[in-house]
Amino acid sequence: MKGAKLMAVIGAILGDIAGSQFEFNRPENLDYKHCELFTNRCSYTDDMIMTLAVKKAILADADFTKTMREVGQPYPYSGYGGRFYEWMYGENPKPYNSFGNGSAMRVSFVGEHFDALEDVISMAEKSAEVTHNHPEGIKGAVVTAVCIWMARHGKTKEDIFQYVLEQYPAEKYEYSIAVPLDKLEKIYQWNETCMGSVPAAMRCFYESDSYESFLRNVFRLKCDSDILAAIGGAVAEEYYGWTGFYNEDELLKKYLDANLYNLVKL
Repeated sequence: MKGAKLMAVIGAILGDIAGSQFEFNRPENLDYKHCELFTNRCSYTDDMIMTLAVKKAILADADFTKTMREVGQPYPYSGYGGRFYEWMYGENPKPYNSFGNGSAMRVSFVGEHFDALEDVISMAEKSAEVTHNHPEGIKGAVVTAVCIWMARHGKTKEDIFQYVLEQYPAEKYEYSIAVPLDKLEKIYQWNETCMGSVPAAMRCFYESDSYESFLRNVFRLKCDSDILAAIGGAVAEEYYGWTGFYNEDELLKKYLDANLYNLVKL
């Protein structure tokens, strides 16, 4: 199941790119089983940019706020949300108590990079709290990073399922991982929160049998598809050992500019 090359960041990036085409333009009767994954409607978004910013900050042992702003400011039209845009370009960036799914979509390198679980949890919290310092915003980052770590360390899907269920129990969260996809695709409404995105993304992973099938599960939902594909794509890539796309590097070069591609290769 596991290969020598384990790169959650690649899974997150390709998920972001594939999901971008349906973020705001999902056809009503999308043939999610057969649609093309990478088209001329795809592009990178803020999800991928901030993923690489977190990676750069960790590798350089640098300040998250400073590095995220340095990496992100050249890309003002990449899809930043309103409050995050103000944080990115304002004179005095401070956390703004967000529980949006942005903290979860950018955390993949944390789960990939650190071997000790306590380091994964600590760094996920730090990467989130510079903006998303609401408890649910921090939890979304931690849960995502821990799931990646679990996949890296040979935990089963059932192990990951039970962990996510403990964090997002069905009696408290409408889109708990306990909700099967057949039901989820009927009830799911567009949701930009961690608690509406992280467990749903993990359900898409839980019912997958490959990285590609995970992406197609995401496309079943009328969702913030690039972010769900980035969140769960990092876990799926680690669990299955790779994305299954032999042209990974070609795809990165096609959709990324030189600066972002170089950050991937750090």
